[in-house]
Amino acid sequence: MKEKLVEISNLSVSYDQKTVLEGAELIVNEHDFLGVIGPNGGGKTTLIKAMLGLVKPDLGSIKFHVPLSKVGYLPQINQVDRRFPITVLDVVRSGRTGGHLLNPFRKDKSETLYAEELLEKMGIAAIRDKAIGELSGGQMQRVFLCRSLMNKPKLLILDEPDTFVDNQFESELYEKLKELNERMAIVLVSHDVGTISYYVKTIACVNRQVHYHPSNIISTEQLASYNCPLQIITHGDIPHTVLSMHENHDHHGHHH
Repeated sequence: MKEKLVEISNLSVSYDQKTVLEGAELIVNEHDFLGVIGPNGGGKTTLIKAMLGLVKPDLGSIKFHVPLSKVGYLPQINQVDRRFPITVLDVVRSGRTGGHLLNPFRKDKSETLYAEELLEKMGIAAIRDKAIGELSGGQMQRVFLCRSLMNKPKLLILDEPDTFVDNQFESELYEKLKELNERMAIVLVSHDVGTISYYVKTIACVNRQVHYHPSNIISTEQLASYNCPLQIITHGDIPHTVLSMHENHDHHGHHH
C-alpha cells in the first residue's frame, strides 16, 4: 500500500461569497506525480493553497499525513521581488524550516553545506554569491527549486514552473523532476497539457470541481467531459502536438 501524504475530502472554499472549489476530492500518495490543469480562475491556485495548509475550508477537510515542513513549494517566480538584496545562497538556505527570507543570517554550517550541495546538483554553484536581481528566469527558477528542497520534502508542489523560462530549461526542469520523483511525490500545476502529460503519472482537471484522471494519457473528449476543454486550459493556444500525441498513444517513443 502506498502511503497517503495529503487527503482532501469534500472540500469547498469560497472567497467573497464566490465558490471557487466545490466538493473537491483528491488524495496524493507517496511517489505520485500529479499534473494539475484547468482554466485560470478555476480553482487550481486554491487547491494548491489547500495542500500548503493556507486555506480555511468552508466545508470538508484537508488531512496531512506528513508535517507541513515536509511539503516543499516552488511559487511562480514572477512573484519574487528581484530588488530584494539577497544572494542566491541565502535564498536557498532560507528554505530551511525556521529559516526566513528576511533573516537568512542564522549561519548554520550543515545548512550551508546542504544548500551548496543542492546548488551544485542543479548546476548553478557558480552563481551562489550573486544577488537575485542579476539572475535570468531560468536561473531564478533553479534557485527557488533548490530552496524548496532544503527541508528534504516528501511532497513538492510547483506552480506553473514552465512560465517565464526558456524551452531548454523547461526540459531540463522536467528531467530533474523525474529524478526527484523517486524520492518524493510531486504536484505540478501547468497549462501546458502536452508537456505535462509526457512527464506526469496522473492528472487532475480543476474547474470548480476536481476530476481525477488516473493516467497521463488524456483525450480532448475526456478534457471536455471534465469541464476543462483544451482551449480554456492552454489560454486558447492549442499545440497540435498535444492532440497528435494522444491520438497515437505511444508518445513515450523517440519522436519527442
